[in-house]
Amino acid sequence: MLVYIHIPYCDSKCHYCSFNSYVDKFDTKADYMQALHKQLTFELARFGAKENSIETLFIGGGTPSTVKPELYKPIFELLKPFLQKNAEITTEANPNSATKEWLKGMKDLGVTRVSFGVQSFHHHKLKALNRAHTPKQAKDAILYAKELGFEHLSLDLIYNYQGDTKALLSYDIDQAFALPIDHISAYELTIEDNTEFSSTPQVRQEDENLAFFVAEEIKKRGFAHYEISNFGKYQSRHNKGYWELKNYIGAGAGAVGFLKDRRFYPQTGIEAFIHNPLNITEEPLSSDELLTEKIFLGLRSNIGIEKSVLTQKMQQKAGILCEENKLKDGHTHFYNDNFFLSDELSLYILG
Repeated sequence: MLVYIHIPYCDSKCHYCSFNSYVDKFDTKADYMQALHKQLTFELARFGAKENSIETLFIGGGTPSTVKPELYKPIFELLKPFLQKNAEITTEANPNSATKEWLKGMKDLGVTRVSFGVQSFHHHKLKALNRAHTPKQAKDAILYAKELGFEHLSLDLIYNYQGDTKALLSYDIDQAFALPIDHISAYELTIEDNTEFSSTPQVRQEDENLAFFVAEEIKKRGFAHYEISNFGKYQSRHNKGYWELKNYIGAGAGAVGFLKDRRFYPQTGIEAFIHNPLNITEEPLSSDELLTEKIFLGLRSNIGIEKSVLTQKMQQKAGILCEENKLKDGHTHFYNDNFFLSDELSLYILG
């Protein structure tokens, strides 16, 4: 079982961000963390959590580094009996708010992995994306996290913003690999509704060659490409748990949970969530919907698709893709080596 905790506070709203996050309402943080505690208590019972049953914990956002470690402490005390001894415990962080004090506080609570929202090491690009940090702050935060002894460090990069070139992205990748990281998430800029960029969609480049370029440059430096946007010497167990459709608690405003054949949606508004963190909408999933998810998630990662879950017709179509060298035929699974074709391959098998 996995646990995801959503922190909806941000020090600035990035122009591409469509996540449930707020740059105000900071006076509600203490009440919000208490509401999180209440929902988690309920979910641990709903999911039948037992001692050592939580494999991974991921604190995302928003910006988790906008909340002081002492506000996280009751949540860590609640979860501690259920966490496996070698549990992967990740927090996201922004370089400008991941201070030395904050990082040390989270390390003391038991966090083993930090994922830094860097996006670029170019001043002008950071400003255009409305990031609140500088390249130096990003480097300093990662170096200090390493000094503190965090086991695993990751950073995010964004590509296909207008003006991105191979030279510019090579610089970003070189700067990333000069730091003590073992994981990179490289995301193609997408334009989502209700974001700042939705009124200027031309800021996104249509250059599919840059996706292949970024992937090859990162792989050349020794990181395995294990999902369409993820690379690493270390492969995040939490990420892989999602793609394997493991059960996961989703706690917080705008989070999503999953148990067997059902999704759970807490309320998205901060005040509404604080008022009633147990007002959670349930969505049943059919066997066809679950199978579709397994195919899409399996082909966009190195998880693959288990042959036994496919119908005979789907297995025949997958076999045709193997003959065309578009899929690999393993003993029990079909695997995809070109994650950028995953959607097309999935639709062909499902069609």
